[in-house]
Amino acid sequence: MPRTTRPRGRARWAPLLVLALVALAGAGCGVTRGDPSKDMTMLIPNSPGGGYDQTGRAAVAAMEAGDITGGTFEVHNITGAGGTIAFSELMRSDDEHTMLTVGLGVVGSAYSFGLDDKLQDATPLAQLIEDQEGILVPADSPYKTVDDFLEDWKKRPDQIAVGGGSSPGGPDHLFPMQLARTVGIAPREVRYVPYDGGGPLTSALLGEKIKVGFSGLGEFEGQIKEGELRVLAVSGEKRLEGEMFSKFPTLKESGVDLVFTNWRGVLAPPGISEERRDAMIDYLKEMHASPEWQKALKDNKWIDEFKTGDDFKSFLEEQNARVEDTMKELGL
Repeated sequence: MPRTTRPRGRARWAPLLVLALVALAGAGCGVTRGDPSKDMTMLIPNSPGGGYDQTGRAAVAAMEAGDITGGTFEVHNITGAGGTIAFSELMRSDDEHTMLTVGLGVVGSAYSFGLDDKLQDATPLAQLIEDQEGILVPADSPYKTVDDFLEDWKKRPDQIAVGGGSSPGGPDHLFPMQLARTVGIAPREVRYVPYDGGGPLTSALLGEKIKVGFSGLGEFEGQIKEGELRVLAVSGEKRLEGEMFSKFPTLKESGVDLVFTNWRGVLAPPGISEERRDAMIDYLKEMHASPEWQKALKDNKWIDEFKTGDDFKSFLEEQNARVEDTMKELGL
């Protein structure tokens, strides 16, 4: 009868020892990640890569780097209807651990889609930034300057497809409509195609589905740097800073009397306690002062425009009136 060799004690216990060490390591991670009861969710009202996505994720990264909330963040992109699907979800929520990144585009979409709720009806936390718009064309576009584009656009506005990363009422829509009106084009003649964020807009430009794009430039830096896209002009009072961006002229430099800026901020669900609102505002104040956020401002060419609480609510009321008046004026 053959002899059966039993494993030595050390060999028999080795797998169990490994499992025990793994369990201890997992427990250790649970301690270092913070208190799970303080975990937060950031909702983003467009697809990954868009302006809201960049702003929201930069804010989350800064808060996590500084352990500002004491927990971690989950980021959820909720696309559709120009951001109103994400906004409607926030308005139905009573979760005191949820934030939503918003901006002028969501104000416009709420108006365009006829929502009863406006952004100020949520819990306004903070405005974070302002952002210039840019006029973008593919590298091989026949438009070498903004004057080239405007000259052609005025001749045949209904034949030149232009697009933006927002639905009607959003910044990428309001900007070309106001530009058209400024240069003598009837806004109703403009052939505008909406896209859900910067990623789809880039594909449309490179795929020659549209001739010109209107959007903030931060999310197109890679394509601009690689030479896939060119910038004809920017919409701010002054040129953007930075070696690459400072060479792009403003509309005013080209003789067009128009200045246009976008903005982004953060909301919480309606009905949360005042104590919780103040705590979330404090998170954003600490984030705003952090080196990580200051670097994000510089890297993305964002204009630092920070206001909180009731000041932000008043700003939202002004923005709602601005969009409503503009849409009515344009007959849209």
